[in-house]
Amino acid sequence: MPTTDWPDVQLHVVSGKGGTGKTTVASALALALARDGRRVLVMEVEGRQGLSQVFECPPLPYAERRLVTVSGGGEVWGLAIDPEEALLDYLELFYNLRRAGGVLRKMGAVEFVTTIAPGLRDVLLTGKAVELVRRSDKKHNTPYDAIVLDAPPTGRVTRFLNVNTEIAGVAKVGPIRQQADGVMAVLRSSRTAVHLVTILEEMPVQETIDGVAELHDSALPVGGIVINMMRPPLLPAGNCEVPAGAQLDAGLTAAGLTSTAPIIEALRGEAADHIARVTLEATERERLAVLDRPMYELPYLPGGMDLTGLQEMAGMLRNQGMA
Repeated sequence: MPTTDWPDVQLHVVSGKGGTGKTTVASALALALARDGRRVLVMEVEGRQGLSQVFECPPLPYAERRLVTVSGGGEVWGLAIDPEEALLDYLELFYNLRRAGGVLRKMGAVEFVTTIAPGLRDVLLTGKAVELVRRSDKKHNTPYDAIVLDAPPTGRVTRFLNVNTEIAGVAKVGPIRQQADGVMAVLRSSRTAVHLVTILEEMPVQETIDGVAELHDSALPVGGIVINMMRPPLLPAGNCEVPAGAQLDAGLTAAGLTSTAPIIEALRGEAADHIARVTLEATERERLAVLDRPMYELPYLPGGMDLTGLQEMAGMLRNQGMA
């Protein structure tokens, strides 16, 4: 069996600044974890139906649906969490009020409750993930070997996960507080890891650094850093100088291409931009290295993302030890 950096983790929380591809990374991680016949669930909580786009399937309901079967017999299932449905589950679990909850929804009370008490909303969303993790403890007929949670962006993920603090102003005792405490017991344990996705640009890297600090301050377990959309350098290593016009002219001629002054100037401009990007990426990589967390790299796919590309990314995550 391949080695992994996270052998005891059952709940992989994936966050990242908007635009870094966290949903794609979460989906690739789920595929990577579904090796050797393992059963994995990937779930989203933001109502964007990002998973259905990545896996090229119809919008997901509030029900577990098999998305794909991987080689070796593993399966990836998907779930889109709906706060209203999660509230109805909660009412049924603690108060046996599922039928009454349906009436409340028709009256608009469900939306009212989850809006005025955002802490409760996060308890419901994270609580569903923890419930799925606990299936293995309860000898459920269909437990999952791992859960991947496509979480809110880095700037909001600590508040989202830190439900115990969020709910303190709503309920100090009773079932709601009991639920929150139970959720936090799992989220702060070795069964959970919060992975952050970034690209090598200043703002996403800074948000990642800030996110790691906030997670540490809240005693939430920081996982790895996934550097997404990597592009290889096109110039020889250590070459930080824009090629001279004569050098470009010779290269174009040798390739049998027309060499003109505008073409050479355009190529020199492209080379300058490329060198600036490579230099920036090296600087940002050094800033991430200070975090002393496992780092994984995924390439930029110019042709866009499809299931084939997703499977390639999953293989890369496995080879790097993330799954």
